Amino acid sequence: MNTITLTVKKTPELFLECEHVNPDAFAGKTPDQIAKLGAYQGKEISTLGEYFTVAGEAGATAADTKIVINGDCTKMKYIGAKMTAGEVVVNSTCDMYTGSWMSGGKLLVKGNVHSFCGLAMKGGEFTVEGNAGNYLGAAYRGDWRGMSGGVLRVKGNAGSDVATFMTGGELIVEGNVDIHIGTHMEGGRIVVKGNANRRVAGQMVKGEVYVFGAINVMMPGFKKIGETELEVDGTKARFTEYTGDMGERHPTRKGVPVYGRLYMKN
Repeated sequence: MNTITLTVKKTPELFLECEHVNPDAFAGKTPDQIAKLGAYQGKEISTLGEYFTVAGEAGATAADTKIVINGDCTKMKYIGAKMTAGEVVVNSTCDMYTGSWMSGGKLLVKGNVHSFCGLAMKGGEFTVEGNAGNYLGAAYRGDWRGMSGGVLRVKGNAGSDVATFMTGGELIVEGNVDIHIGTHMEGGRIVVKGNANRRVAGQMVKGEVYVFGAINVMMPGFKKIGETELEVDGTKARFTEYTGDMGERHPTRKGVPVYGRLYMKN
């Protein structure tokens, strides 16, 4: 795998839309060609070369290309968005839409990410070593298709409205989450290793949610059905199992309603 290194040399005055900073766009290009790729700041289009120095060599394909980004990316959006293969490592905090709509490859952010990251993720691995904002792994506003595949892991805390309209994949938050996690969930798996605030899995249809810590206020539409021993993300423990959301319409399988599952660690 060949490596291209981007080093921030200029901080944008507003926010820089880095839609071309992904292995798919860099593959087969020279550093000079990469530097000429467009990047919007507000309504004005500039080039990546105005904000980054570009060094190294891209692979012939996205799968053969690794991008390492050094410097402050706090005001840079869309890094790794829509990537299908390859690898991106960001040694900084990133702004909105990082890793959104990605369908393959590996994306590692060694700082925090802002809100609306990992939107509608379809595949690949997205890891955030810091904290994440609101609407992580959720649907784009006005859409009903959230995260459907891949693995999204946050080693810190996450905000509100995480995994709204999730249909597949796995989302792990090793810290705490705020309100409205897994709303309208129709598949997939959510693991919260810290505490969850309120309105966990409201209007959930299918899927699984695991909470290792406390839930501040449990949704009234969940029914306790027993206890079970499970291994979740490498931890073996006993969980109390709930089914729900009983207030939502549910499909049937062989005449039996299909419900989601909520597990709370004992």
